[in-house]
Formats: sequence, C-alpha cells, structure tokens
Amino acid sequence: MSHSTADSLRPVTLDDVRGAQKMLAGVARVTGMEGSRRLSQLVGAPVHLKCENLQRTGSFKLRGAYVRIAGLLPEERAAGVVAASAGNHAQGVALASSLLGVHSTVFMPRGAPLPKISATREYGAEVRLHGQVVDETLAAAQEYAAETGAVFIHPFDHADVIAGQGTVGLEILEQRPEVRTIVVGIGGGGLAAGIAVAVKALRPDVRIVGVQAAGAAAYPPSLAAGRPLAIEHPATMADGIKVGRPGDVPFGIVGDLVDEVRTVTEDELSTALLYCMERAKLVVEPAGASPVAALLSDPGAFEGPVVAVLSGGNVDPLLLQRLLRHGMSAQGRYLAVRVRLTDRPGALAALLGVLSVVDANVLDVSHVRTHPRLGLTEAEVELHLETKGPAHCAEVEQSLREAGYTVIG
Repeated sequence: MSHSTADSLRPVTLDDVRGAQKMLAGVARVTGMEGSRRLSQLVGAPVHLKCENLQRTGSFKLRGAYVRIAGLLPEERAAGVVAASAGNHAQGVALASSLLGVHSTVFMPRGAPLPKISATREYGAEVRLHGQVVDETLAAAQEYAAETGAVFIHPFDHADVIAGQGTVGLEILEQRPEVRTIVVGIGGGGLAAGIAVAVKALRPDVRIVGVQAAGAAAYPPSLAAGRPLAIEHPATMADGIKVGRPGDVPFGIVGDLVDEVRTVTEDELSTALLYCMERAKLVVEPAGASPVAALLSDPGAFEGPVVAVLSGGNVDPLLLQRLLRHGMSAQGRYLAVRVRLTDRPGALAALLGVLSVVDANVLDVSHVRTHPRLGLTEAEVELHLETKGPAHCAEVEQSLREAGYTVIG
C-alpha cells in the first residue's frame, strides 16, 4: 500500500489488491451474490448480482477510501482528510476516517439529498455545504486542503483507491470462479479499473464490460482519442456515474484491461432499477442498476456465466418515487394523458366510467378550466393511469377516442 500521496500515479498490481483485501478484512463486508432467474433466462446462461448495495455505507466506496486513508503517514493522518462528494464517496470517507481515528471534513453540494447529508454526519464527518454542483464543491475541498494541510481523498484517481475497489474483483472470482463476463458501471473508472487489475491478472479469459449512462459517457470518446477528454454538462439520473472526465489513473487501466464500454439510456436505467426492486427484491441506485440495464437492453451480447456488480443502493426516497414512475412509464405500465371534455356535471364520472371498463387504474386527476386553447364550455383533464403494458396503453387511448373524447397525449 502507498504511504504517501506522491505515488498516486504508480501502476496498480494484483499484489496491491491482495494487500488491500487483507487490510479490509473485518472492515468491509464480503457482499453476497444473488442469482437472477429472469436475467439468466434472457442471457441464456447463469447471471449473478454482486450486491455492493448491501456494503457498509451502502456502496463499494468504503473499500477504496479505507485503503487510501490507512496508507497515510502519521503526520498526514494528524492533519486530517478532506473529500468532496454528493453521496457515496462522502459516506465511505466518513466511516473509514472514523474507524481509523482520523478527522474528516466532507464538502457536499447544497442540493445534496438530506438522507445522504445526515448519514455522512452520523458516520463521523464534519459536513460543509458548498456550491450547487459537484465541481464547485470539489474546488472548495481542494482549496480547504491547500489552506489547512488536510489530505484530499479523491474518489477514484489514486492507486490506493483503485486497489481497494479491486477487492470486489477478488471476491467475484472466489464466489463465482466459473464467471465468464463481469459487467460494472463506470463513472470516473475506479471500480472498473480495480476489478480489471485483479481479474485479468488471475483470469485473463474473463471479459470485463463497463457501462456508462449515455448522457455522461466520457469514456468512449476518450478511449477513441487515447487520452481523457471532458464532456460538457453530463446529464443523467445516475449521479453515482455522472462524471464528466475519466480519472488519469483509471483511464490507462480501463484502456488496457476493460474489453468494452457500453452505454445505456435513462429509460433503460429506470427500467433496470424497477426490475431490481420487483424481481430481485434489491434496492439499488440508478448507477448501481447500470449493469442490469445493459443486460436487459442487449442480453445476447454477454457470454455467461455473468456477474453484474450492483455498486450502490443509496437513493433518496423522493428520487426513488420519481424513478419508479419513470421505470413504469418506460415499460408501458404508466400512462399520462390529457383529455378534452365538456365542462358539465357528471362529465368526469362518465370519463372515469370509460376507464373502468378497460381496467385502467386512475392514480391522479387534475383539471384545467381556464386556458386560451379552451372554449367557454370546455375543460381539460390530465389523467395519470396505471396500466398493464404498451398494448393496454393503446387500448385505453383507443377506448377514449371511441367514446368521443379528444385525446391530446
């Protein structure tokens, strides 16, 4: 393990990952593997889910943070550590620091979800809210490090962090030695790089597939250019992999050892998150669901047995509510439609009667009675409906039209 910050760019080896595994014994959980019958049917081979969403702090981040902080020199520990994060890395650094007796300061964006802020404080960190986006928060943390001498703990761009994350790869090989493909989400690249170092050293035949959100996919153009490139305004619901530029250290490893980087859409992410809850009974965040999204969207592309890494489960309940609705909509199980009708007593009851006949469950109803597009006796009703799939959605809309209603969409 590293004992200073000077060698952050050194190569990461299998011995580093094995050393990290010994260091993490009794600290990080050896997370379980859950088989997935439905995914196995789709892929045509066994699929197992590596449940890092059940890791301490709810994600794999504790592994790398602990190894990095444990490797500090005594004088570096005495100066304390500082990090910037909207969630998972913050909690990993907070708990790792507490376990090692090191003072930690964590900068978080002002808009970070309250449960993540509270959890970070409860794990022992001093939390400072700064900026609206992570880039501003990161700058504040680095400024704090320069002023105070605290050691900045990067979420992915350090050899020790990558070695810690690589212990996930060792566990996969121990738990499922027959594995042929490992699928893992990629943001900055620390987890994928660590897994690749460990797995390719022991089993070069295992294929490693990285997954990025299409709206925050910095790796494909960077790999094509042969150097890390930044993308402007990365946009995705998967904040755990919403990183605008690959890390310098993981980029080289991913380029050498990861076989393929795929992208998934927002609809595919929300569908995968819903799948994990309904079918696997596992709460995951969108970034954690990204490997499942890749499997669901193109199951024939993966040679089995497959292990999909569920990297984290820290999702804000309010966001989860929206994500589940988005996932249901993507599957055709949720329909939002506006209907124009005559504004008279009994009109809404008649409309709901039509929906009852076609067995559409009404979740929400709202009226618009005053608008330039409406006539004096007209109203619009926006309906949110629970449906049984795309064919049922089409049946509902057709029934409304046949009953004489103007369906606006």
